[in-house]
Amino acid sequence: MKGLIQRVSEANVSVDGDVVGRIGEGILLLLGVEHNDTETHAEKLIERIINYRIFSDEQGKMNKSLHDIGGQLLIVSQFTLVADTAKGRRPGFSKGASPQQGNALYEYAINHAKAQGITVATGQFGADMHVSLTNNGPVTFLLEN
Repeated sequence: MKGLIQRVSEANVSVDGDVVGRIGEGILLLLGVEHNDTETHAEKLIERIINYRIFSDEQGKMNKSLHDIGGQLLIVSQFTLVADTAKGRRPGFSKGASPQQGNALYEYAINHAKAQGITVATGQFGADMHVSLTNNGPVTFLLEN
């Protein structure tokens, strides 16, 4: 499981011109699910993300987490994150989860984040989405487990 996180001032995702998820200050998570991922992987990744210290403290150092600042989380499914790009001119997707497994773990990750007390907005699994954000920093990290 891979999560590309971006510290944002605001972000939203739309499908067919309609905004389906919107957050203020927080983290935009692009979530990629591989075929060998489990609920345990989702739990560990979500807990790492909400406790990852990427927000500035009073001295301007990255010492605060999403949890610490009371920030929000926008989770968007992103199967292309798990693509094999090691060779050639076209990505391979053999590492990716099936749509059924990917959707199940995406939903599990969303519910796990909510259970941690985080305000969560989402995209729409499998849809052609348009994501808009104001990257604060910019600050972007790729987390894997």
